[in-house]
Amino acid sequence: MTGKVRMAALLAVLALLMLPLSAGAATAADGPSVKLSKSQAGTGGSITVRGSGWRSHALLMLLICGQSVPSRGVIGGTNSCANADGRAVTTDAKGTFSKKLPVSEPPVPCPCVVHVATVTGAKADADAIFQVAGHAVEPLPAEPAGGRLTVLTDTRLDGSSGLLTWFGAPPSRTLVFTVGNVGTTPVKNPVLQVGTSHGVFAPQWEDQQWHGTIKPGGKARMKLPVELTAGAHGDYTVSLKYSGKVLAEQPWGVGRPWGVTVFWVLVCLVVPAAVFRAGMAVVDRVRPRRAGGIRHRGLHLPELALHLPKFTSRVPEAPPSASTLPWFTPDSDPGGADGRLSAPHDDSPTSRTTPTRKGPT
Repeated sequence: MTGKVRMAALLAVLALLMLPLSAGAATAADGPSVKLSKSQAGTGGSITVRGSGWRSHALLMLLICGQSVPSRGVIGGTNSCANADGRAVTTDAKGTFSKKLPVSEPPVPCPCVVHVATVTGAKADADAIFQVAGHAVEPLPAEPAGGRLTVLTDTRLDGSSGLLTWFGAPPSRTLVFTVGNVGTTPVKNPVLQVGTSHGVFAPQWEDQQWHGTIKPGGKARMKLPVELTAGAHGDYTVSLKYSGKVLAEQPWGVGRPWGVTVFWVLVCLVVPAAVFRAGMAVVDRVRPRRAGGIRHRGLHLPELALHLPKFTSRVPEAPPSASTLPWFTPDSDPGGADGRLSAPHDDSPTSRTTPTRKGPT
């Protein structure tokens, strides 16, 4: 009997030890949570906001918002919050944070909440009830009766960039998702809002109507076009909103239009060269003419050759020599000193055959 009692006591102790662990696991499974140091404070004071269960090293935004409850969220969006007195905080490696938040009146009446939401990355938010002392309180607007849409599957972006996008054309994609009607009445031709945001800037919303009817409990697959401005590049976020509530967000990384960069590099190279050529043509036309009507930009090679001194060495020419036959030498020339080659004859004045000036006697 004593052994059974000891065993029961041991099991009870183990159960008590396991309770904190199970409670911690349940808290982590519930997602991010927010706790306040005070549930009520007046304008000019401050409260400490603590959170746990968030993504590690996530950037969060802390705001005091009116016309809001945790069950319905911030009905009017950030337009219902005191944005000027908001604070930003980054979670630690365990996903926890602690930050002081100044108390200020939101632009709309209470009930109020402290709204904490992620700025970048996967969307997550949490609200904690808070009362601003001395601020007006009004009932929340009635929930719209009828159908309500919710996203049933993950969203995706279909499509790709073409050659024109590489040269700065507007990037475009198709947002594909599946929605379901969780309301009690059909939803006919719903008007959804598709917004695109860059970095920490607010989305730019555009209304797009889907043609069709979704019955209660039914679902439908929707495809909505999304387009950015010309030359857009960087990290963008595509958001989907219906009836003032954001249903889904999809990141979109847009590449840089390198064709535009190449174009401007070529312009910077070609335009100065063209201007230089045009300027040289104008200078060549207005420059005064040289003697003889010849324009010149500089000293050409033929003119340079005329101005350079000529350093040429002349070889002395041999004196002309009398032509001789190859089988005679000058010493054995039969023509004698006078160079005659005819047969010898008597040139004496007494010769019979030699005529005289006076004629024969």
